[in-house]
Amino acid sequence: MSNESRYQRGLARLKEIDGEAGERVVESLAGIAPDFARYLVEFPFGDIYSRPGLDLKSREIAVVAALTALGNAAPQLKVHVHGALNVGVSRTEIVETMMQMAVYAGFPAALNGLAVAREVFEQRSEAA
Repeated sequence: MSNESRYQRGLARLKEIDGEAGERVVESLAGIAPDFARYLVEFPFGDIYSRPGLDLKSREIAVVAALTALGNAAPQLKVHVHGALNVGVSRTEIVETMMQMAVYAGFPAALNGLAVAREVFEQRSEAA
């Protein structure tokens, strides 16, 4: 498969999940690391997110869990909470996923995740 088709497939999947927010992330890297921007589109979204084994809702729940557990990826978590909501994950499912992470990653990580979720929920409520 050509790199161009990986990029196009990845860009389409990124737009499906994150809409304009995903495009802004890619654009923000253009001036400093355009190759990294391309890798970000091709590998995670063109290769991994495009695999048939999980639907987008399940993938985003897994990403929200992983980023919450990391405890130090608030900007990325914010993008993926938006993405999760965009693909049909409910607010309750996001909160429960983050609460589950307290068991495995600790209360501070879960609290940080819940703070991000609250921010995203408030932004979306104001925009509606």
